Amino acid sequence: MNWLTDFFGDPANWTGPSGIPMRLLEHLEYSVLALLLAVLIAIPLGLLIGHTGKGGVLVVVTANLARALPTLGLLVLFVLLLGTGSILPVIIPLVLLSIPPILVNTFEGIRGVDPELRDAAYGMGLRGGQVLGRVLVPVALPLILLGLRLSAIQVVATTTVAAYTGLGGLGRFVIDGFATKDYASVVGGSVLIVLFALVVQLAFTLVQRVSVSPGVSQRVR
Repeated sequence: MNWLTDFFGDPANWTGPSGIPMRLLEHLEYSVLALLLAVLIAIPLGLLIGHTGKGGVLVVVTANLARALPTLGLLVLFVLLLGTGSILPVIIPLVLLSIPPILVNTFEGIRGVDPELRDAAYGMGLRGGQVLGRVLVPVALPLILLGLRLSAIQVVATTTVAAYTGLGGLGRFVIDGFATKDYASVVGGSVLIVLFALVVQLAFTLVQRVSVSPGVSQRVR
């Protein structure tokens, strides 16, 4: 408890380029950029494969293999390939980490829509893109949002590794704290990362409550 008091009670930790507000903004920047790039890749691909039914097995197998990739190992690899001083060695592993939950949940959500509902939409004269946008996506939205939430939480937690390359973010408190044996900084930084992840989870829960139609009966576990 004294470590938390020392960390959060120190005015120096709230100002300047190394203060909590700036580190929080840096962490948010890396996380949002990685998640946005993952969304741009995974959601269109998941919608396409789920709608057409082609390549589904390959997607699931590839995504499961990608989940097993060690983020820190990828970070070191891309640092060796691209060098330091750039955001790319951090963003690429984070994007690779973010894609599998979004891709699999989007694919499974679209594929899991009741075939009778799909047939009824075609019977009403809707075409492929209209069926996807007006019928399949709204029904699959809970699973899609679940994938986004899981991915976002993973990214927020894993963005801590950005500090290994000399970049900022909340991970700086942890990495620098260990280096200087400033354990108040280590504990305080860890608490901030956990709180950030909890806020992200709460935000996605609220988004799902607002955006998902009450009539959608698809269960999300």
